[in-house]
Amino acid sequence: MTTQSFENPAAALAELRARLEAGLAAAGLTKTMLARRAGLGRTTVSEAFSSAAEVPSAQTVGALARALSLDLGPLLALRTAADGADIVGEDETSVGRPITHCNPHDLEVHPAAAPPPTGDGSSPVAAGQQRAASALPAYVRRPHDQRLAELVAATMSDGRSRMAVLVGSSSTGKTRACWEAVQPLAEAGWRLWHPFDPTRAEAALADLARVDPRTVVWLNEAQHYLGAGRGLGERIGAALHALLTGPARGPVLVLGTLWPQYAEAYAKIPRVGEEDPHSQVRELLAGRLIHLPDSFDATAEAAAEALAAAGDRQLAHALESASDGRLTQFLAGAPELLHRYKTATPAARAVLDAALDARRLGSGLHQPLPFLEAAAEGYLTDDDYDALADNWLEQALADLSRPVHGNLAPLRRVRPRSAPRVPTSPASAYRLADYLEQHGRSQRRLMCPPASFWHGACDHLTAVDDRVALGEEARLRWRLWMAAELFRAPAATGHPEALLGLARIHYTLGSDQHAEELYGLATDAGSVAALTDLYWKRMRAGDEDAARLIDQQAADAGDLIATIRVSAANTSAEEQAARHEEFAAEQAAAATAAGYASMVDYLTALTMESWTDTGYTRLRRQAYDHAYDDPYGYLSYLWSMTGNDEVRERLYEAAAATGHPDALYQLALRKSESEEHAAAIELASRAAETGHIKAAQLLAWDLEEAGDIAGAEYWHRRTADYGDDEHLMAVARLRQQAHDTAGALAVCREAADTASIDLVRRLNWAQDTTWQDLCPYGLDPDGTPSAPWQAPLPG
Repeated sequence: MTTQSFENPAAALAELRARLEAGLAAAGLTKTMLARRAGLGRTTVSEAFSSAAEVPSAQTVGALARALSLDLGPLLALRTAADGADIVGEDETSVGRPITHCNPHDLEVHPAAAPPPTGDGSSPVAAGQQRAASALPAYVRRPHDQRLAELVAATMSDGRSRMAVLVGSSSTGKTRACWEAVQPLAEAGWRLWHPFDPTRAEAALADLARVDPRTVVWLNEAQHYLGAGRGLGERIGAALHALLTGPARGPVLVLGTLWPQYAEAYAKIPRVGEEDPHSQVRELLAGRLIHLPDSFDATAEAAAEALAAAGDRQLAHALESASDGRLTQFLAGAPELLHRYKTATPAARAVLDAALDARRLGSGLHQPLPFLEAAAEGYLTDDDYDALADNWLEQALADLSRPVHGNLAPLRRVRPRSAPRVPTSPASAYRLADYLEQHGRSQRRLMCPPASFWHGACDHLTAVDDRVALGEEARLRWRLWMAAELFRAPAATGHPEALLGLARIHYTLGSDQHAEELYGLATDAGSVAALTDLYWKRMRAGDEDAARLIDQQAADAGDLIATIRVSAANTSAEEQAARHEEFAAEQAAAATAAGYASMVDYLTALTMESWTDTGYTRLRRQAYDHAYDDPYGYLSYLWSMTGNDEVRERLYEAAAATGHPDALYQLALRKSESEEHAAAIELASRAAETGHIKAAQLLAWDLEEAGDIAGAEYWHRRTADYGDDEHLMAVARLRQQAHDTAGALAVCREAADTASIDLVRRLNWAQDTTWQDLCPYGLDPDGTPSAPWQAPLPG
C-alpha cells in the first residue's frame, strides 16, 4: 500500500489519526480497551488520538497498529511525514536515523513526573497539563555535562571517534544527559542508532559494521550489550574497539550508560585461577567512564530553583517534594515506586520479589507470567498464602501495572517488538521498573530465593540464556540438582557455559569421567573457563606437564592470566635475573633523579610518605604500574633489593607507635612469619580494630594458632563479612571440630545462600573441605542437604 505525499506535517498527522480512528471503530474497542490490548498507558493512547497532542512515537504507532490489525508501513510513513521528515531520501544501507527525528522517550529517557494540576481539581485537566508527564523539564547542567560537551565539541572539531559511558545509579539523569549532549550533533545533521531488535546485543553485533560516519551509537543500559552472555558482550566490545579505531569509519560517537555495579564488575581484574569474562570490555571502558552523583549539589539546586522561578512547574514540584537533592529520582517516579513496593499487598510484594530476584540473578528483562506465578508462592507466609483470593494473581498484576506517572509502573506488561522475526511464547511477560531492580540488587543481595523460585525457573523459563544464568546462580548457591536441571537442555544445544556448568557439577560430585567429557565439550564449544578449570584440576593432581599444555591452550585462546603464567614459565632463570637487575637499575636511576644519595634514602622517604593519603595513592599507582595488587608488598620488594631490613623495620616501628594501621599490620605480619604469635596478635588487634581487613585476616589465623578458638571464630566471622570465603568456611570447620554439626551446617548454608563460595574453586585450592562432610551432594532448593543423586548429562 502506498501513502500519498503531504505538503505539510499537520495534514500527515491528521491523516494518521483518521486511520487510527477508523481502525478503532472497526475493532469495536474503547480507548481504555485499546490501551490494555496494546500494552500502553491510557494517557499515551489518548494523546495518540488527540489533535491537541504531539506526534505519537514510532513505538506507540507500532503498538496501536498491531492492536488494531492495521498495516504498519503506511502509518509509520505518515508518522514520519508528520514529524517533518522526508522518507524518500533515507539511505537504506545506513543504520539509525537523523537525531532530529528521534524522540527522547523512545531512547529511554524517563518521562518526568507531572506537577499537580492547577485549579481545584473538580474540572477536567487541560490538555497541556495532561501532556506534562511526557514533556521534559528544563535541563540543569552539572559537571558531567561539561565533560560530555567537551567530548562532543572535540569530536566535531577534529573528526576523531570517541566514546563515553555515564555511570550512575538508576534515575540519576544518565540518559537525559546523553540526550542533551547530542543536540549540537543534531543541528549538524548527525544520525543516531539505538540497536534494540531482536535483542540489544544481537542487533549491535549484527549491524555495528554498517555504522556510517557522523553517527551516534546509543547504548543505553550498556550492560545489555557489554555483559551479554555466550561471549556476545566480548565480541561487541571488540567490534566497538574496531569502530572507534578505524580512521575511515569516523567520526562516530558512542554513548552508553551503566549502573555502578556493572562498571565495577567489568573493571575487576580476576584473581589467579578465576576466569576473565570481560577482558575486551575492560580495555574498551578504560578512561571512558564519567560518573554521575546521586543528587544535586548546592550549585545545581540553585540553578534548578532559578528555572523553577522562571516557570518550570515540573522542577518546582520536584524541588518542593524531593529530599537530599535527589531531583532526578523524584522526576522519574522513584520515591513513589519505592512506596508502592513497600506498601504492596502480600501477593503483589511476592510477585515483585520474584521478579527482583530473577533480574538480580541474571534473568532477562522480561519475566514470563507462569514463572512469576509459580515463583511467588514461596515468598508468602503460610497465613498470607491461605488468605489468597482465587484471582489473587490478576489482582496483584492490576495493582502493580497501575502507573506511577506516564507508563512507569512497578511491573508492566511487555510485548515483543518484532513478533514475525522472534518466536515468542503465548504467555504474557512483565518487566520490572529499573529503579526497583536496583533497589532489589542492594537490599536482597544476600538473600537466596525460596524453593518455589528454582522450581518455577526449571518449569517455566525457556530462554536459553535465562536458564544458563540462573543455573550458574543455583550452582553457586550449592543447589546442584536444580542447577543441573537448568543447565541440561541448553547443554544439549552445545551452549558452552551450560556444558561448563554441568562439568563443574559432575566434578563437585566426584563423577570424574563425566566431568572430563563435559569439560572437553565445553572447551570445543569455546569455553576458556573450562581450560582454566582443567589447568587447576591437573595442578591439584600433581600433573604439572599436562597443566602447562592446557595453560598454553588457554593462552592461545586469549586468556590473560594463562598468558602471564606461560610467559613466566618460559622465562629462564638467567632472563629473570636480568630483568631483576634491569628493574633495580631503573629504581636506582629514579632515586638519583629525585635527588636522593642512595636507594635507602629514597625508600625511606617513599615509606614515610606512604603513611599519608597522597603518598599512599602515589605508591599504589606505582605498584599497579608494576603489576602489584598490594602497594606495601611492592614496597617490601623494593626494600628487599637493598638488603637493609633494619632501616625498614625502624620506620615501621616509628609509624606503628603513632597507631598507623598499615604499619601495625606490616609488623604483625613479620611477627607471625617468625611464629611470634603473641606479638603478632597484639599488633594485628590494634590494626584490625580500625577496620584494616588484612590485619583482621591475619589476626583470625594467629588466634587460631594460639588456641583462642572463640577469638578466632569472632575474627573469622568479621573477616567473612568483608567477603572472604576462606574465613567463612573456617568458622564452619571450627564448629565441626567442636562437634557442633548443626552449627557447622548452618554456616555452610549461609555460605551457600549468599553465593560466597564456589565449590569447584575450593576443590582446586582449599585444604578445608568441610562442606564435603556435611552436604556432599549439595543442597535441595529449600536449603536442606540433598540425598545422594546422580548428575544428568546433556539432553
